[in-house]
Amino acid sequence: MCPDKNGNTKTAPAAFFSEDADGKHLWKVYDPPRRRRIESIARVYGEMIGTRNLDQHADKLKDLEVIFSTWGMPVLSAEQLNLLPSLKIVFYAAGSVKYFARPFLERGVIVTAAPAGNAVPVAEYSLAMILFALKRGWAHAWNIRRLGRAGWKKLPMPGAFGSTVGLISMSLVGRKTRELLKPFDVSVLAYDPYVSAEEARRLDVELCSLEDMFRRADVVSLHAPNIPATKGMITGAMLESMKQGATFINTARGAIVREDEMVEVLRRRDDLWAVLDVTDPEPPLAGSPLYELPNVVQTPHIAGSMDAEVCRMADMMIEEYESWRSGGPLRHAVSLEKLDILA
Repeated sequence: MCPDKNGNTKTAPAAFFSEDADGKHLWKVYDPPRRRRIESIARVYGEMIGTRNLDQHADKLKDLEVIFSTWGMPVLSAEQLNLLPSLKIVFYAAGSVKYFARPFLERGVIVTAAPAGNAVPVAEYSLAMILFALKRGWAHAWNIRRLGRAGWKKLPMPGAFGSTVGLISMSLVGRKTRELLKPFDVSVLAYDPYVSAEEARRLDVELCSLEDMFRRADVVSLHAPNIPATKGMITGAMLESMKQGATFINTARGAIVREDEMVEVLRRRDDLWAVLDVTDPEPPLAGSPLYELPNVVQTPHIAGSMDAEVCRMADMMIEEYESWRSGGPLRHAVSLEKLDILA
């Protein structure tokens, strides 16, 4: 039995794991109120653990059952996992688990994560960008900035009544974005090879090809996972086919878009706009045309959980822990079979 920092003993021995020796991300996600909550319902080991110190604490972690972590979760080798023979479950208060989860899952350790929590602010960002794009907000602002009073004129715009929005991938973010769009009078196209016609009806989306979506939508918002099958999936030809004054939004990953082709299209088509919260690389290299093109709006990867928003993911994992501890269902467990198609 490993004592917590106060020398107490409780069921479900737990520890916080992070590769950051200062707990930079860990203590932001699990802020003091949330740490106190965990300490009230689990027997928390008094030291933060990473690969740097696992060996020296291994003797006291033999009964460890629970890991709480977030961005910065250590990637443990088989030998290091052997030092944690009682480990049952990892609660990961962040999104993608692909970089560390496989060795845990292969030995039967449950991994549960909070991408659904991180999807909320991404979808909120996407909704804001979509609605502003339907008013051609950036084009109007740019005209006034460069032309002054002469730019004070209204451009033709689709608006949020009877217009068409395209969502690439009905991922967690894509589904949440669709949910947030429901109060608005827009038609929603979706591209997702894993969504059936029946599910599309339930989601109230029209399935179509990527090529058809780019031709028909007033705004296209990208939410696909960054996997080998999606690398370079968005081509210049697709962007070239967009309607006059249309907008492309990327909150997924930059590598999914053929950036050079996108740049060439945006140079030719100054009526098109691209809103990029992600690029490849991040940030773009010095001298990248993305810094100069007037019809590109960049934000520094802020769509996901920022500042106080990150605590939503900790709350989800605390709720998940409480359900697990009481023998209830897990809502956010990751399966080994689907690991390769996750973002």
